Amino acid sequence: MRITHSRVIVTLLTGLAAGCTGTGSGLRGITGGNGGGGNGGSPVLAFFVQPNSANVGQVISPPVEVVVRDSLGSTDSSFTGTVSVALASNSTGATLSGTTVVRPVNGIASFSSLSIDKAGTYTLSASSSGAATVTSSAFSISTVTTP
Repeated sequence: MRITHSRVIVTLLTGLAAGCTGTGSGLRGITGGNGGGGNGGSPVLAFFVQPNSANVGQVISPPVEVVVRDSLGSTDSSFTGTVSVALASNSTGATLSGTTVVRPVNGIASFSSLSIDKAGTYTLSASSSGAATVTSSAFSISTVTTP
């Protein structure tokens, strides 16, 4: 077989060879060791487990979970910062109780003791230093009625 597009082949081989020199992993964006994340970029937050409806004062179950991702979209298991949650929409003046600031374990921040003291429909926001704040889906807190 005769190669008739020798300029294309030379260009591709030159580009490949240029990409193989230097130090590091060879993957762009992978630096590691900075303590804040696995790729040196800003963390990206997302709700992994959305808040479910609950009764007034009852712990929201299952626990709300926020995942920290790197700029490549992978779970950032080396993230060492904290993640905070707060009421994003709060027309009733309710109070969010429980532990609202946690350090993720393997890239997932789990909030297992959250409760709200007034009936209404709410959303939560999650934030961390250097990351854009994200908002959960809406959920309801209901007043318990006895038959």
